[in-house]
Amino acid sequence: MKHEVDVHVGTRIRHRRWLIGMTQQQLADQVGIKFQQIQKYETGANRVSASRLWDIAKALDVTISFFFEGLTDGRVAANDEGDVMASKEALQLIRAYYAMPEAQRRQIFELARVLSHAA
Repeated sequence: MKHEVDVHVGTRIRHRRWLIGMTQQQLADQVGIKFQQIQKYETGANRVSASRLWDIAKALDVTISFFFEGLTDGRVAANDEGDVMASKEALQLIRAYYAMPEAQRRQIFELARVLSHAA
């Protein structure tokens, strides 16, 4: 049976990997394992050891605490609007946003801010 924390950590690995445009194979190569193991981590089917999580954090350029954000007392924190980052559309939007030059990002941000106030 999958543990809620393992699923959460796996989801955070997948989201971060996807945001930076890294494949499972690329992450596996950097960590020194097979991509199938990354698949198992991302689904929560296998637990990630502390040393492996350290290697994954380094490869994904995040701190270890990144993988546990959103957990409270070993449970995923409730969010009235659901997990926005679970949406593939949201991840695509963020990825596209950060692919733009900074000046364009600022303009897009200001446009989104103005439109959100008008809604």
